[in-house]
Amino acid sequence: MISRLVNSILVLALIVQLFQPAYGARKRNALRRTGTVTVSVTPNHPANIFSPQRALGAGIDGHEKGENAIMHTPEKVAAMLSAGFRPLTYRLRTELGIEAWHWNPRGTWSDPSHEQGYWTSDDQSDSPITVCYGYRLPRRGSTIDQANDDGYSRLDDGDTSTFWKSNPYLDEHFTEDDNSLHPQWVVIDLGQRMPIDAIRLQWAKPYATHYAVEYWQGPDAIYIDENEPGRWVEFPQGEVRQGAGGNQLLRLSSKPIAVRFVRVSMYASSGTAPAGANDIRDRLGYAMSELYLGVMDQAGRFHDLIRHAANKNGQTITYTSSTDPWHRASDIDYRVEQPGFDAVFSSGLTNNLPMLTPVGVLYDTPDNAAAEMRYLRARGYMVERVEMGEEPDGQYVIPEDYSALYVQFADALHKVDPKLQLGGPCFETFETAAQAWPDRNDNRSWMKRFLAYLGAHNHLDDFKFFSFEWYPFDDVCAPTAPQLLQVPEKLTVVLNNLIKDGLPTDIPWLITEYGYSAFAGRAEVDIEGALLNAEVVGLFLTLGGDEAYLYGYESGELSQELPCTWGNLMLFMTDRNGKIKYRMPTYYGARLLTQEWAQPSDLPHEVYPAASDIRNSQGQALVTAYAVHRPDGQWALMLINKDPKNSWTVRVRFLNTLTKELALFHGPIDLYQYSSAQYVWHADKSRGRPVKDLPPQHIDMTAAANTSFKLPPFSLTIVRGAR
Repeated sequence: MISRLVNSILVLALIVQLFQPAYGARKRNALRRTGTVTVSVTPNHPANIFSPQRALGAGIDGHEKGENAIMHTPEKVAAMLSAGFRPLTYRLRTELGIEAWHWNPRGTWSDPSHEQGYWTSDDQSDSPITVCYGYRLPRRGSTIDQANDDGYSRLDDGDTSTFWKSNPYLDEHFTEDDNSLHPQWVVIDLGQRMPIDAIRLQWAKPYATHYAVEYWQGPDAIYIDENEPGRWVEFPQGEVRQGAGGNQLLRLSSKPIAVRFVRVSMYASSGTAPAGANDIRDRLGYAMSELYLGVMDQAGRFHDLIRHAANKNGQTITYTSSTDPWHRASDIDYRVEQPGFDAVFSSGLTNNLPMLTPVGVLYDTPDNAAAEMRYLRARGYMVERVEMGEEPDGQYVIPEDYSALYVQFADALHKVDPKLQLGGPCFETFETAAQAWPDRNDNRSWMKRFLAYLGAHNHLDDFKFFSFEWYPFDDVCAPTAPQLLQVPEKLTVVLNNLIKDGLPTDIPWLITEYGYSAFAGRAEVDIEGALLNAEVVGLFLTLGGDEAYLYGYESGELSQELPCTWGNLMLFMTDRNGKIKYRMPTYYGARLLTQEWAQPSDLPHEVYPAASDIRNSQGQALVTAYAVHRPDGQWALMLINKDPKNSWTVRVRFLNTLTKELALFHGPIDLYQYSSAQYVWHADKSRGRPVKDLPPQHIDMTAAANTSFKLPPFSLTIVRGAR
C-alpha cells in the first residue's frame, strides 16, 4: 500500500503538473477577471478511499450551565442530524479549563471524611447521567487556561496558605523513570524584558532538593511555533543541588540580566508531605506556595517585580508543567457543564455508531478513566476509540510528560477492555510543526519525542490513531479572501511535516475539530465559513486523512471575543427563546458535502486528484476542486470559488494521462450551488442576522450536457453525473 507521504506528494505533483503554466501565463491568469476555467480530474488511481459513515462527523462539547438541555431538545437533535453527519465525537472542555472531570456526579473521594482528594466516578448509576461538571483545581499554577480563562495561579496570588503542586503521576513512583527525566517547571512571564538578578522561592511540601533557575534566550518562550528557535539558559548562579525547602532567596548573577521569561526547573523532590497527609500522592512531585522575582539593591535589599493578586488580570502570568488533580467538593464549577453520557447516547446523536470518546489525562487519574470505560461498557454503549486528553501541546505540556501519563492511562484502560483503540495527542492548531522546548539533544519535535517515549516504554502499539484540531486563522479581523487562498498550503505543510517527524502512515488520521477560527468572527456565520469547511474536508481526504469532525454542531448565538467582529461556530442561530431561527452557511455547506458530494452510505468512495488552471500572481488557486467517484457510479466534483468579486465559467474534463483522451459528463447531470444568491449576512454587532437565508440552488443540467457552467463569487458548487 502506498504511504501517505508518497501519496500526498504524488497528488500535489500531479496537480502542479496538470496546471503549471509558464510565468507569463500565470501572470495573465492573475490579471484576467472573466473567462473559462478548466478543471481537470485524473481518474487513474484514487488518492484515498473513505466511507461517509465513518469519515464525515461532528462534535458536541461542554457549554454554559443549562445550555445542554436547550441545545439537545428532540427538535434540535433532529435538525442537527439533518445536516447528514454520521459519527460523533465528544469534546472535553474541562481538560482545557484545568479542571478534574466528574463524568458521573456520584463517586468516591480518596479522603471521604473531608470530601476532598482524588476523585473516582462510580462505574454504575441508578439514574441516567444527564449533565456532569468539572472541578477547579486549587493547586493550579497556570494563570491562563484554554476554556473560560477565569481562574488564576496560586504561585503569585499573594496568599502563602495556597500553593501550586505538580502532578504526582509524573513522579518516578508512577512513571518508573528517574525524576530527572520529567523535570517539573514554573515559568514567569514578566511581559517585557526587565533586569533580573535574584529570586525568592517560598516552598511548600514536597519541595525541590535539586533545581535550576533559567532565562529564555530567544523571541518568545511560549509561542515557539510562530517564532525563531530559542533556548533556556541557566543563570550563572542559578543551580541549587541541596535545597532545604522553606523560604529561599537566591542571588542569580553578579549583575542584572535583562530577561522576560524565567523558568524554575525541578529535578529531585524531597518526598515529604504536609502534616497530617497520608496519601502517597501528597508527597510526590513539587509544591510551591509563592514566588518572587527581581533585583537586589546595593544595600542587599530584594525588590520584587512580580504582581501578586488572586485573579488573572491582576497577577503576573505564570505557566506550569503540570497540576495536581487533587480537589474538593467545594471546587465544583457550575458555570460549565458537560453533557451526560446517558443523555448523549439516548438522544440519537451517535447514529448507533461508536462515539469517539475522551478521557481526562492531564488533570485526572487513571482510576477515573478506567471507571468511565467500565460504565460505558456496562451500559452497552458503543465506544471503539478513546482520545487521550485534549491539546497537551497547547497547554505547554512537555512531550515526555504527556507520554508518561498516556502510558499509565493506557494500562488502566486496557485492563478494562484490551480492544480499545487509543490515540491523540489531539494537537491544537499550529502553523508548520508541533514543537516543544529543545531537549538535551536539541530535539524540538513534539511528535518525535512522543513516539520515542512510547517506543522506549514498549507502548507504541497503544498509539492506534492520530488526532489534531484545525482552526487555521486566529486573526478574524483580517480580510477573508487572502486567508481562504492559504488553506491548501497550510494543511498540506502541517501534514507533511508531521510525517517527516515520524507520524505513522499506517494508522488512521483524525481531525477531531475543524472550523474557521478558534475565535468568534463574522466569517463563521457567512459564506466563507462554508467554503473553508468544504475545503478542509475535501483536501484532508485527498491527502489521505480518514475522519474529520466539524465543531459547531450545536445551535448558538452570536458572540464577540475581539472588538472588530461578532460570530460563532454553529449550524443554527437561535432567537432569544432558544428556538432555531436561521440555518447558517455551515449547515447548507454540510448538506452539500454529506448528501450531494458524498453518497449517504457506508460504501467506499474514491477520491481522485483534481485541479483548476486559474491562479493568482502568487500561484494560489482561485478555484479548487475535489473529485469523488461514488458507489452509485456517479462522479461528484466539489468546486470552491474563493474569488470574492468575480464569476468564473468552468469547463470540466476527465483526463486519462495514459492516452491523453478526454471524457466529459454525460447523461443526467445535477448541479447544486450556494452563493450570495442564496445567503446574505447583515453585520450589526449582537443584532447581526441573515437578510437572505435560502437553501442551495439545484439545477438539472442534463439538457445542457457537456456545456460549461458558472461559479459565482465566493461560492460552493457540486456538479454530479456519469463520465
